[in-house]
Amino acid sequence: MSDIHIRINHKTYPAVGQAHAHTVIADFDLRLATGEFICLVGPSGCGKTTLLNIVAGLDTAFAGQIQVGNAQAQPKIGCVFQNPRLLPWRTVRENIELALSSAATPAIIDTLLEVMQLTDSQHAYPERLSLGMSRRVAIIRAFAIDPELLLMDEPFVSLDGKTARQVRELLLTLWQQRPHTVLFVTHDLREAIALADRLVFLSAAPMRVISDISVPLARSERHDEGLLEAFRQQLLHDYPAIKQLL
Repeated sequence: MSDIHIRINHKTYPAVGQAHAHTVIADFDLRLATGEFICLVGPSGCGKTTLLNIVAGLDTAFAGQIQVGNAQAQPKIGCVFQNPRLLPWRTVRENIELALSSAATPAIIDTLLEVMQLTDSQHAYPERLSLGMSRRVAIIRAFAIDPELLLMDEPFVSLDGKTARQVRELLLTLWQQRPHTVLFVTHDLREAIALADRLVFLSAAPMRVISDISVPLARSERHDEGLLEAFRQQLLHDYPAIKQLL
């Protein structure tokens, strides 16, 4: 894997029923070191999903470039969306297999299922799964292709607190065993602190980076709710503008 540099000079939507075109992203510059877990935090509608679509290669109508290492290139992408997007007529295992090449070994799926505690459900169909289980299947599917960059767009939204914590901890277990560069979108500052190496705070549209803050807590300290809350309060005190982004 190589470091990734995302530079978007501007992303503009043409005027439709308006006097002027709408610029969603401008002067956006972000570097991701190999294996970093970065959380993006910004207000609703600021352009976070648009950014992920650009990085994923789904939206090419922008001025800028995505650079992998020293070359302008499209990184190999794994995606986890808010909707797990599982095919209802295929089992858990079959949904994962669809993302893999024919050369992939079954052992890869077996390992991922075990880490995410889904071995016993691998032959179940999506209708038999809880939302939390479906999200775990989507995470496995993204990791299974061994991406250079994993994009996660609020994958735990609408889960209750207990389930979200469980899936978050399983995600971290999997990520620590199989390190990948991750770009994770969330509105939850506590969740971002629990997950991230760096917190990247984004402005309202036209979106740009307004703060890039390293999380000083060791991974072993992230289970301490008191430490998480203390750092959250420190951030809100030191960077009062963050409150407007949540």
